[in-house]
Amino acid sequence: MTASIIGWGHTPFGKQPEETVETLVVAAANEALAHAGVSAEDVDSIVLGHFNAGFSKQNLTSALVLQANPQLRFKPAVRTENACASGSAAVFQGVNAIEARRASIVLVVGVEKMTDSASPQIAENLLRASYLAEEGETEGGFAGIFGKIAQSYFQKYGDQSDALARIAAKNHRNGVSNPWAQMRKDLGYEFCRTESERNPFVAGPLKRTDCSLVSDGAAAIVLAAPDIVAEAQRAVRFRGRGHVQDFLPMSRRDITRFEGCTQAWQRAFAEANIALHDLSLVETHDCFTIAELIEYEAMGLVPSGEGARAALEGWTEIGGRLPVNASGGLKAKGHPIGATGVSMHALCAMQLCGEAPGEMQVPGAELAGVFNMGGAAVANYASVLERVR
Repeated sequence: MTASIIGWGHTPFGKQPEETVETLVVAAANEALAHAGVSAEDVDSIVLGHFNAGFSKQNLTSALVLQANPQLRFKPAVRTENACASGSAAVFQGVNAIEARRASIVLVVGVEKMTDSASPQIAENLLRASYLAEEGETEGGFAGIFGKIAQSYFQKYGDQSDALARIAAKNHRNGVSNPWAQMRKDLGYEFCRTESERNPFVAGPLKRTDCSLVSDGAAAIVLAAPDIVAEAQRAVRFRGRGHVQDFLPMSRRDITRFEGCTQAWQRAFAEANIALHDLSLVETHDCFTIAELIEYEAMGLVPSGEGARAALEGWTEIGGRLPVNASGGLKAKGHPIGATGVSMHALCAMQLCGEAPGEMQVPGAELAGVFNMGGAAVANYASVLERVR
């Protein structure tokens, strides 16, 4: 028995000074319940993905989901944290509860409120997802971590700036059609490729357009067991999943190869009994453009060192061999950390149900893949989703 997504909710991502963690959670949760046609009274369990790490003074945030509806009172609720994969950790916890027959309906919410913090504090908070004993003094915070990864990759395989700019331009172009995206502007390849006052280098070879956006936002999905799915208006089931955790110190890994990503995808494909070429689209974790490039290789789209080919030859465009980040990805959509993994699953469910807005919809989508990671490919979550109703 596996779980299916039967409804979703999604707030806009971006700088939202009027919102709080609580108001974002409440909005996404209520929208998801309404979309699923599920009463709060029928929810068996609640899981909240929330990184926090100092972004919010409020703790015990799992209980904030109960603010969405008085009928959620006395429901079991828990918060998951696995850095930037906190949302997928929440999703997997919900699926596990249904597969263990401990719940029939699970409400999963992901949230982050980042923009209330000053830039130095944001950098410090994010760096806590690295191995502080060795990486805690990295200049530029987490951008500095991925700047080091990009530098190492460039040294090994040559300058990949053209490919990174293609990835950034693709994702910004896709984000124009996403009504929840933080940046809905087609910046174009030349702007993304060229260093300028508006697009300076941030860390190593990474420019501003290579970095995802600090953001506020929430997303929610309703998960249901098969007996509930039979009465649902729509259902997208988890056909395969993979979660692996890699070493936290980058010194113990080849940081130009996301081996945990590879393992997670392989486990998800094996459980789903499919191969990469069977997927219609992928939402992958482009916290930085170098991450998306390496993930092309880790998922098996191209051999190691050849990620640029997929970007430069248009394989990952909508209409290409394997559309990647039709939503605009973290790059354009924004990256409110705890919300990201839940958002990715919701957006893929939309695609499979033909409910993605406008040009964001990938025609004829049948199977979708999600890859969400925490840290520098430390917490790795892959899902294969399939519409059943």
